[in-house]
Amino acid sequence: MSLGRRDFLGLAAASSVTLLAGKSLANEQQLPKECKDACAVLVDTAVCIGCRKCEWACNRQHNLSNQDMAAFDDKTIFKIQRRPDDKAYTVVNEFRDPSNPEKPYYTKVQCMHCLDPACVSACIVGALEKLPNGPVVYDAWKCIGCRYCIVACPFQIPAYEYDNALTPQVRKCTFCTERNLAEGNVPACVEACPNEALTFGTRDDLIGLAHARIKAYPDRYVDHVYGEHEVGGTSWMYLAPADFKNTELPELPPDRIPPNTENIQHAVFKWFVPPLALYGLLGLIMASKPDKENEQEAEK
Repeated sequence: MSLGRRDFLGLAAASSVTLLAGKSLANEQQLPKECKDACAVLVDTAVCIGCRKCEWACNRQHNLSNQDMAAFDDKTIFKIQRRPDDKAYTVVNEFRDPSNPEKPYYTKVQCMHCLDPACVSACIVGALEKLPNGPVVYDAWKCIGCRYCIVACPFQIPAYEYDNALTPQVRKCTFCTERNLAEGNVPACVEACPNEALTFGTRDDLIGLAHARIKAYPDRYVDHVYGEHEVGGTSWMYLAPADFKNTELPELPPDRIPPNTENIQHAVFKWFVPPLALYGLLGLIMASKPDKENEQEAEK
């Protein structure tokens, strides 16, 4: 089917309006003022015993698997480093301090629920949203499957349901929003932790608690609260007995990511209309060009 000139011009105009609207929305992204008093979790890796009960609780809460708790007693899983995916919103991995390699430590990994999330900034349809009280939540109905959020996340957390051909979604930790917000309970993983390696509270209180532990036990912790400043701060923060470079948590600057990524997006919005018109023109030329094979058959 060929595309008429009137139809083409209408399509180009509609596309331009859509792109300009997207640019305007991107300019409105700001750091939420409520983040100072938002909910957070402090993960003490010096206390974690690697029981993986947090994994079991998360799976049960979100109906990710029907495995019973005994299935998570398998410690051979620590021979490989795992990442959260669409079937596991959190995983526990083992790491070792080079100065004391005989003693293992464990790190729980999940969405960090950044204060100024790159995934939210990258989402062009608003399927991801940062709530004032901490969580970064996802609306599958709005999602168009572009997966920009997966590329934007500095922690490589959002996962896509590639094996779901009809209704694929982006999956990640929800901060148990329906529990700790709607019902006043702590996240499932925090509730299940037997060793109190996970502490739930307001972000300011947990930062104070983290620094108090470092001051009280300088031989147990490195003087660094991971997530306090990384990429503008996160809602999940960590204490560790060894340098964080020995864990899987990436070394990141304190600068927020969205101000930089939005500049790139704005440049794309600014310069995308001319290529769109060019591609449309090429399409018109190709559509109006006679089919050589049909011409040869007609001549015969």
